[in-house]
Amino acid sequence: MRDAVLDLLLGGSCVACGRPGRAWCVGCRPAPGPAWPAWPTPVPPGLAQPWTAADYDGAVRAALLAHKERHVTGLATTLAELLAGAVAAAAPSPVLLVPVPSRPGSVRARGHDPLLTVVRAAAALLPDARVAPLLRSRGGVRDQAGLTAEERAANLTGSMWCPTGRLRRWAGHPARVVVCDDVLTTGATAREAQRALAASGLVVDGIATVAATRRRWPGTGRHE
Repeated sequence: MRDAVLDLLLGGSCVACGRPGRAWCVGCRPAPGPAWPAWPTPVPPGLAQPWTAADYDGAVRAALLAHKERHVTGLATTLAELLAGAVAAAAPSPVLLVPVPSRPGSVRARGHDPLLTVVRAAAALLPDARVAPLLRSRGGVRDQAGLTAEERAANLTGSMWCPTGRLRRWAGHPARVVVCDDVLTTGATAREAQRALAASGLVVDGIATVAATRRRWPGTGRHE
């Protein structure tokens, strides 16, 4: 009845199953559970240990895309709960959460920064967590869709940097540094963020993502 009233008033429906009412219905909304290591295959050399809280599939994939592309704000809370679980596994408090930067053109086109919203909400759920948007994205990066792991790494090399002014604000802060992203696929984006932070003198203690892809062995259906 409550979902029906919400649908009548707001015209909403579940992004996963289409049921009228909430953006994520009770049946589709994942319950936050223990995060797990999400090493990609192959692993980019030197990548800090990545942690994730969900597979990039089904309801979680639908929610991430709806939040990013359609600005369905009601999804941010559960996505933040998943990310907070990954952060807690990646490093103990106090922590600095460094979001992977969105391209300025993408933020303008969407009218919001979806990852930054989720990272800020996740920080509010954690003890002694601060959001430090230290990274900026340079131009000239191609769309990553359809690229191999090697092509993604080459595409992203040198694409991120840390403005000096932002680094000064956090100089000497005793927190551990965790790079945050929505999805981990090949690890190339997280590795580039880690490289840019290391070039500025910051050690990354871990990578935390809402979800991660799992590749299948051809013809078997088994996950790597």
